[in-house]
Amino acid sequence: MPRVKRGLLRARKRHNVLKRTKGMKWGRKSKIKVAKTAAVKAGVYAYRDRRANKRNFRMLWNVRLNAALREIGWTYSRFINALKVAKIELDRKVLSQLAAEHPEIFKAIVAELKK
Repeated sequence: MPRVKRGLLRARKRHNVLKRTKGMKWGRKSKIKVAKTAAVKAGVYAYRDRRANKRNFRMLWNVRLNAALREIGWTYSRFINALKVAKIELDRKVLSQLAAEHPEIFKAIVAELKK
């Protein structure tokens, strides 16, 4: 069996790992053994936090809505229930933007639900 030299392939693999860890501190950016584990861990954190980000934003929208509704004299849970009964399909993101940026429109929506 002929001998296989893997210089180019190994170098390319190392290069790709080091490219992913560029900008990290200490040996994680330059030492291949440490860089491999750092790259894997960074990928795990990125995957996890893409989902956590969605959770955090939904919590933020709920808090903003609740704060705006408390000024009017409503609670968040009553408001969401009234939206479902009235079959108004605005999501929490849009509603919280309306509450923050266009309070008169938001108050009109709440007034419509009170009927």
